[in-house]
Amino acid sequence: MSSEISRRKDEHIALASSDAVAFRERTTLLEQVTLIHESLPELALEEIDLATELLGKTLRAPIVIASMTGGTERAGSINRELAAIAESRGYAIGLGSQRAMMRDPSMAPTYRVRDVAPNALLLGNLGVVQARDLATADIVRLIEDVGADALCVHMNPAQEVVQPGGDRDFRGGLETFARLAGELKIPVVAKETGCGVSARVATKLRDVGVKTVDVSGAGGTSWVAVETLRAQGAAKALGESFWDWGIPTAVSVAWVARSGLAPIATGGIKSGLDVARAIALGARAAGIARPVLQALQAGGRAGAEAFLDRVEAELRTAMLLCGAGTLDELRNAPRVIGPELASWLGTM
Repeated sequence: MSSEISRRKDEHIALASSDAVAFRERTTLLEQVTLIHESLPELALEEIDLATELLGKTLRAPIVIASMTGGTERAGSINRELAAIAESRGYAIGLGSQRAMMRDPSMAPTYRVRDVAPNALLLGNLGVVQARDLATADIVRLIEDVGADALCVHMNPAQEVVQPGGDRDFRGGLETFARLAGELKIPVVAKETGCGVSARVATKLRDVGVKTVDVSGAGGTSWVAVETLRAQGAAKALGESFWDWGIPTAVSVAWVARSGLAPIATGGIKSGLDVARAIALGARAAGIARPVLQALQAGGRAGAEAFLDRVEAELRTAMLLCGAGTLDELRNAPRVIGPELASWLGTM
């Protein structure tokens, strides 16, 4: 079983590094958020404050290097490089699913990054189906092993039903969130994996004690697509039908914010302007995954740092040009919402 998980993880890295697993037609709809230009911003660019509070820690900028991998030697190397970048830049860093180390403790070192990121906000990661079947004490051991500050509990039914050998029984998920929110001493983050979170689900999560949701909306990497490219026969045909399934990132961010929860805007975030638009819709921070991985693989740490420099410069510039000196001011900045996004936001 552990060798099968490791093989799958390596395949995931290879596929997620390419643009072949992007959504085909569905977009994030962040392009439908237009921030209104301010000709008299009365701000100095260098004085704009990008800091945000997330899960009990202050980030220098509202960026999460989003959950991607773990469970293989290659994955461990990627985790350590990205964690070191997050530490140096004051970001948060998310680990990939810890299912592999749960099944095989010898894989635990591929998730351990505290020696290179002692201060970064570190997010552990476990599937809700796996969490459902584990005692809380066992989950605590997984958290303590990596020194996580919070635990992402991911929801991925669309991915699993296409994945060869994936989960098929998703009962007990909400009860699991209620148990963990009540029993863990660290925050629990409800996290999707590319299909977004509806207003209905956000309300259910809020009512059982969850306070933060990583929306991981449609428009970026399609994990259905990842599994479709790994599948054969009927499973492959099923995946082709559901390749573009999901709620756009912009919609999920707005719905989660309306519910009173703190959204992390992950899913198709490619630029600082995307980050600005997500913050304007209510996000506390934005998660970036595939573009960071691609930049790292193309140019090493210098390449990843250059990409993130550009993201921060674009975010800071967007804030200046709409007269927002802080992220709270950006959330209240005037904006125009395009018709497709407006149509989504008019429904629940």
